[in-house]
Amino acid sequence: MRTTRTLSISLPYEMADYIRAKVSTGEFATESEVIRDALRTLIARDRVVEAWLRDAVNSGEFALDPDAQWAADKDEAKPARPRRRP
Repeated sequence: MRTTRTLSISLPYEMADYIRAKVSTGEFATESEVIRDALRTLIARDRVVEAWLRDAVNSGEFALDPDAQWAADKDEAKPARPRRRP
């Protein structure tokens, strides 16, 4: 059973050139390795942020003021319309 999935993605020229440069300098063997490394870094960063938020909430740093007055304008309560794809 395969442990990888092939994707087709579109990138701005600048990003594609950056990936090719990483491969051409020998820092990475393939373009896929560049993308995998970037995603690992993003996943690690997200986990750090999630842990920080969880700790902040659990410690009460983001506790709501029970005396605060909350009101919502009816226009603010409307659900956002989904964006149409071109």
